[in-house]
Amino acid sequence: MSRPRPTGFPGGTSVPRSALTTMAASRRSVLRGMALSGLALGSGGLLAACGGDDSGGGSGEGATVKFGINEAESAGPAYDRLAAMAAAYTEESGTEVSLNAVDHNTFQESINTYLQGSPDDVFTWFAGFRMAQFAEAGLITDVSDLWPIDGLNDSFKQASTAPDGKQYFVPVQYYPWAVFYRKSVFDKNGWAPPETNDDFMALMDDMQGKGVTPFAFGDKDGWPAMGTFDILNMRLNGFDFHMSLMAGEEAWDGDEVKQVFETWRTLLPYHQEDPLGRTWQEAATAMGNGECGMYLLGTFVVDALGENGEDLDFFTFPELDSSIGSDALDAPIDGFCVAAGGQNQEGGKAMAKWLGSAVAADAANNGADAPFIAANEGASTSTYSDLQKKSAEVVGAAANIAQFMDRDTNADFANTVMIPSIQEFLKNPDDIDGVTASIQEQAASIFG
Repeated sequence: MSRPRPTGFPGGTSVPRSALTTMAASRRSVLRGMALSGLALGSGGLLAACGGDDSGGGSGEGATVKFGINEAESAGPAYDRLAAMAAAYTEESGTEVSLNAVDHNTFQESINTYLQGSPDDVFTWFAGFRMAQFAEAGLITDVSDLWPIDGLNDSFKQASTAPDGKQYFVPVQYYPWAVFYRKSVFDKNGWAPPETNDDFMALMDDMQGKGVTPFAFGDKDGWPAMGTFDILNMRLNGFDFHMSLMAGEEAWDGDEVKQVFETWRTLLPYHQEDPLGRTWQEAATAMGNGECGMYLLGTFVVDALGENGEDLDFFTFPELDSSIGSDALDAPIDGFCVAAGGQNQEGGKAMAKWLGSAVAADAANNGADAPFIAANEGASTSTYSDLQKKSAEVVGAAANIAQFMDRDTNADFANTVMIPSIQEFLKNPDDIDGVTASIQEQAASIFG
């Protein structure tokens, strides 16, 4: 599943700080210690209202479950993983799966209308705050009766739990955000992953001296630059401050946040220019062809490069403050929800539970370029690439895990405030006071 952009939610609903803190703690415990047969295709250019009278009740022979995914067929490996899971479910259960495959930006932009209309029975979504907001709005189904799910530990259950204490989500995978690079490019130029910030700055200076732009950078879709803010804030102000800021409990126009933007401003000359005119895939291509030396992104960068990642490696963003350290990172959890408006509730819940199984994870990972780590501890790791193995090790060693800005905060705030504010900063990085004052004014109206 490619990393989607954020979206708004109906009614501007919010989740209490206590629930957000619980979700953050759950993610830490979840991730630490973790070392098309019979498939009916119905993809299209728009997210269709697909739940109709022809869905068939229940599951098993003669039944149909409608499956909405945020990947179009053109997405390649990302689409292939989800299609393989759907096909394996049909083979095992006898239930026909009607696959509604839509490109991820359209999927997220249309999600409110989709869920409030006649949605598919099961759809791809995310753990944490964004799942909780849909639960609070009554747009997704309580799946508490599916738990426990073999192979998904109690911490994953907690990450699937909304503030009402019920589960609305089935996890399937997670992945870290880190600084990616091509091993062959580093070897050719005698570069090594930096261990300190001084090493980091020296590396970027050497790249520029050799005609290589240090960082690939594309923010046309709005969400990628959030990852840069996240990591700088966690490195400069710490994980607890970051989570409090996401909850609206810290001032966006305070010195701490201004320091984040000021540090970012000093790093922008090392990034590709004009990021607002470039998609994340185009930025990945620039790293892939050697135009850029590094890229801060999730492991789904593999999908854009059209390879299995054998020439890719990564390092976590270096320490910026010795009192803070470098043991926090973003590592989002992806999975599935059952739409409350889906016509086949029984069949949707049965498929959702199966999608969380080790068998489903193995189907997704078998023969596909899968850069993700299976949530189910029973899934096979025999086909894991070096990149996957390292991802599991790095996430397991992290002391603090965040989901990503648009999953850790109110989605209306992420979409309507932070996307345009960060993009305004990227256009005019010298007006930090103006950008932060604007964010704080809007945050006060949303968070109260």
